[in-house]
Amino acid sequence: MFSLFKKPQPAAEPPRTEAASPAGDVYDEAERRALLTLARRALEQAVTEGTLPSVPDEFAPKLREPRGCFVTLEKDHQLRGCIGHIFPKEALAQAVIDNARNAALLDSRFSPVTPDELDAIEIEISVLTEPRPLAFGSPEDLLARLRPGVDGVVLEIGMRRSTFLPQVWEKLPDPVQFLDHLAAKAGNPPNAWRGSDVAVQTYQAEAFTEAELGLRR
Repeated sequence: MFSLFKKPQPAAEPPRTEAASPAGDVYDEAERRALLTLARRALEQAVTEGTLPSVPDEFAPKLREPRGCFVTLEKDHQLRGCIGHIFPKEALAQAVIDNARNAALLDSRFSPVTPDELDAIEIEISVLTEPRPLAFGSPEDLLARLRPGVDGVVLEIGMRRSTFLPQVWEKLPDPVQFLDHLAAKAGNPPNAWRGSDVAVQTYQAEAFTEAELGLRR
């Protein structure tokens, strides 16, 4: 689960090429449906029974590869929970199961999802590329290097770290406001990203929802 923890030593930044642009469509419609159906099953079992499903035996090896993954829950077009792993730590299918449960029951910003809310909740899955360090020489340089609508951002300030998925740019399109909110999310003053003990990584996400695939009830 993503949380605050000690800042790692930054690595050298690889060259930023076209391959570092949006993740593209790695998963076809059948694979997206399978992952969303699994997330729905995990959400409902966790909320109603306190249990979790297993990864189906028929899931392809591609869905068992370690990937960073977030599961986002919305109710009436408002955030109801969002938790995930920035870095690959377990099979994608298992990460979907775990993060569907965690988003429903363990997001400290919200009360746990209740059974009577399940029909009103829509699920979004975001599968992440591996974060890469972003080199910058000043706060102004950082602002210039960000790619609104494209990059998810991991902001490290001292021993605290927070992230926003690329989708957050839709609500915070101004880079200054984006970073202000991201710094505050980790418990820092909003302008703390302008300080000296700051590191940034970026990643891209392939996101898909139940509504897009006609799975919403």
